[in-house]
Amino acid sequence: MRQGFPVASRGMVVGLLGGSFDPAHEGHVHITCEALKRMGLDQVWWLVTPGNPLKARQPAPLADRLAQARRVMQHPKVKITALEVRLGTRATIDTVTRLQALYPGVTFVWLMGADNLSQFHRWGRWRDILRAVAVGVLARPGLGVKARSSVAARAFRVHQTKRGENLRGRKPPVWAFVNLPMNDASSTAIRARGGWGPGGVTRS
Repeated sequence: MRQGFPVASRGMVVGLLGGSFDPAHEGHVHITCEALKRMGLDQVWWLVTPGNPLKARQPAPLADRLAQARRVMQHPKVKITALEVRLGTRATIDTVTRLQALYPGVTFVWLMGADNLSQFHRWGRWRDILRAVAVGVLARPGLGVKARSSVAARAFRVHQTKRGENLRGRKPPVWAFVNLPMNDASSTAIRARGGWGPGGVTRS
């Protein structure tokens, strides 16, 4: 494996949690730990993105966001990465396809909050993503009903697993919706109250 890339061996199941993490917070930690426990994952990789093409406001510098992510998420099975920078990809389908080619024998599961499922149909080649990789959707406060009735959820309703939340050994297209004990932390709220300042400093 290339230098600077996480190590994963054949037979492992790795969750991918992508986002701007602007900033990373305890809500991200919460859904990551729950995904590890419930979905049969061996690792979770955070994919801290260079930017989000769906948002007009661009995030804080990547180095600041990576440093904050490493401060809040300290778990031996979680890797904090900027893999999309290393891979030269921006679209999720391209990232997934490249990782599958680089890690033969490793199964990837795309993780997202229910807020992302609500607008997943706006992502480039979203149907191809659902056909390429299993997807684990983790509930966020107040968004369960909206997410379950979203364009993507309705289009792939027949592929929603009815046999629990564990995605290990499940072949795409398949997705699971997981109701979690709620944690309503959000990056937007942290920024609004001045908790994410110049230089990536998180203030209480």
